[in-house]
Amino acid sequence: MSTHDNAYKNVFSHPKAVQDLLRGFVHEDWVQQLDYTTLEKVSGSYVSDDLRDREDDIIWRIRMRAQTPSEAQAQGEDKTETAGEWLYVYLLLEFQSSNDTYMAVRILTYIGLLYQDLIKSGQTSARKLPAVFPLVLYNGERPWSAAREMEELIEPVPPSLGAYRPRLRYCVMDEGRVPEASLHQADNAIASLVQLERSTSPQDIANMVGQLAHKLRAPQNRELRRALTVWVRRLVLRRFVPEGEIIELEDLPEVHHMISERVEGWTQQWLKQGMQQGMQQGKLEAEADMLRRLL
Repeated sequence: MSTHDNAYKNVFSHPKAVQDLLRGFVHEDWVQQLDYTTLEKVSGSYVSDDLRDREDDIIWRIRMRAQTPSEAQAQGEDKTETAGEWLYVYLLLEFQSSNDTYMAVRILTYIGLLYQDLIKSGQTSARKLPAVFPLVLYNGERPWSAAREMEELIEPVPPSLGAYRPRLRYCVMDEGRVPEASLHQADNAIASLVQLERSTSPQDIANMVGQLAHKLRAPQNRELRRALTVWVRRLVLRRFVPEGEIIELEDLPEVHHMISERVEGWTQQWLKQGMQQGMQQGKLEAEADMLRRLL
């Protein structure tokens, strides 16, 4: 797994990050029916029957909030009260330059392995399997365009044969295409994370790190702040800051203070590098134009 993937995996190994991701960016009614106090990280390594090791990214489980009699009646349930069942949230981190055409097949395989593991370990309820919500977090430069339905990858067949095709859909959070309006959520750390990814200057980074530190100022978020500190240091700052000037810090407020002190110098250096790159690019284009003329 790349440094980018590892840094993200570290962030989304904290329940607050998963809660903000679901509440802020999965716009479906069932998200409001989750009991976020029950979030529990699940082991993500499975071995299939043919002994090939398969490792997915991150799996959490969370209980659906128990329904009141009136809620059950509104949904047409016969039960007077619906007990909170487990829902598995399957996060796949995809940070690559191109789409995975067969992502639906990968997810189908991984969910099958998850179900197989739950059956073997006796974690099924009344012989029923829990629901699984597959979510792909994507941060590539190009928009995600791979098929999101398994059926789209299978050749057209007669309707009677089509009944046997596997059906699966997964959700994608394409960070580069998240609507700007969704990023202005007062207490949502993931909204600030996406804005940091989009930052285009040292000053933008300083502003967003300060905002993120403020959102996570509560003592219970200390470990998540430390995970985000590593993420900012390894991924965000390296786009603008020379390697030797990135100081090893342990908490977001310290990172914000450090960036604020150095933002002017870093900005000048960043602009200088941009001008040098532009001059070099112009030189190469001029040489290419001369070669074309000669040819």
